[in-house]
Amino acid sequence: MQRQRSIWFISVIISVFIIAPGVYNAEQQPDMDVHFIDVGQGDSILVQTPSGKNILIDGGPPSAGKKVVSFLKEQDVKKLDLVIATHPDIDHIGGLTEVMKSFEVDRIMDTGKIHSTRTYAHYISQVLRRNIPIEIAGRNELINIDPLLNVRILNTHNGSKTNNQSSIVLKISFKDMDFLLMSDVEKEQEKKLAEKYDLDSEIVKVAHHGSHTSTSLEFLEEVSPNAAILTYGQENEYGHPVDRVMENLHKVDTAIYPTATFGDITVRTNGKGFVLFHEKRPESRLKAG
Repeated sequence: MQRQRSIWFISVIISVFIIAPGVYNAEQQPDMDVHFIDVGQGDSILVQTPSGKNILIDGGPPSAGKKVVSFLKEQDVKKLDLVIATHPDIDHIGGLTEVMKSFEVDRIMDTGKIHSTRTYAHYISQVLRRNIPIEIAGRNELINIDPLLNVRILNTHNGSKTNNQSSIVLKISFKDMDFLLMSDVEKEQEKKLAEKYDLDSEIVKVAHHGSHTSTSLEFLEEVSPNAAILTYGQENEYGHPVDRVMENLHKVDTAIYPTATFGDITVRTNGKGFVLFHEKRPESRLKAG
């Protein structure tokens, strides 16, 4: 597993999942890094698996394409084994066009939901131009990418009405560690997932940038996360995150990490516990705004 070249600040989370000194030995146990890239108002997540595979989930808006490419290069990514486009909204697939121009991509996983926008046309055009195999995500499907991981699709396009409701939701499990990546799904999908799956996870990527459409208290109680990552831009026009979402996160006593405040965020785990790194001090980021 390659390491960051830049300097990171480390956040200490008081949790039974943090590894004590002397136990966390990278030479004895392969690590997994999950990077939440600060793309402003949008999503882009890089998963570097224990066996050295690179998975990119979304690419942020078009304006973030070069930032995502630069970040991948900083992590010594040479090629992408899998790109997942969770849904065809501009703030999720916009930057993928630049990524495909810059890296070899083995395969793409998509919802199969067509969107009549110029951004979506550019995305599909680049997939065809690069001759990248594209797969349609299936609900409850296991993604075969790394024998040390269990990567399951919990939600995808299946008669859902909107792009957000059709978003690909992933649960990534590495030994005792679970990551729940909610894309932009809404409360209706959260409820259905809670009825069907065990959602208990140490890390949750909060749905839809902290919008009012998602993140009910009942859902968070099912997940019981130790840390919540929110992806949104500072002073965005949508008012993300809304007060109700923040209040619900506080009610379940989870540590909250917005990319708008902390910049790029990395969660590193050996499958038994995790440490969280972030690019910037909260106070310096807030003053910069």
